[in-house]
Amino acid sequence: MDSTKIIKVRNIMRTDFANIDGSATVKEALLLMKSKKTSVLVVNKRHEYDEYGLVTSGDIARHVLAKDKAPDRVNVYEIMACPVIQVSPEMDIRLCSKLFANYGLVRAPVIENGLVIGMVSPNALVLDGLYKNL
Repeated sequence: MDSTKIIKVRNIMRTDFANIDGSATVKEALLLMKSKKTSVLVVNKRHEYDEYGLVTSGDIARHVLAKDKAPDRVNVYEIMACPVIQVSPEMDIRLCSKLFANYGLVRAPVIENGLVIGMVSPNALVLDGLYKNL
């Protein structure tokens, strides 16, 4: 029998994430990122059959800055990633880490009962999951 301790995503996820509506401008997203000291925002669902999205500072750099577009004239929904790969709070961090590696993820929302309850990143998986349990 395997005696490896299971560490769940729930135990290492960050619960201090920021949300934004897809209709917000990139300028508003940047101001929110700055005030929350984050580089990623969860984009809210528009209706019950929609999916959550993510917008990152990298998305803004690629789709707005590099193309010399005005941040106050571009909406978040135009540059966000949607749908995004999401994880369960009950997932083993080893499997979550494989998911990140297989798909080159930098963040994933943690979804429970259809709602985002946290965010997980490779740093959290290693530093908060693996490192703390050595």
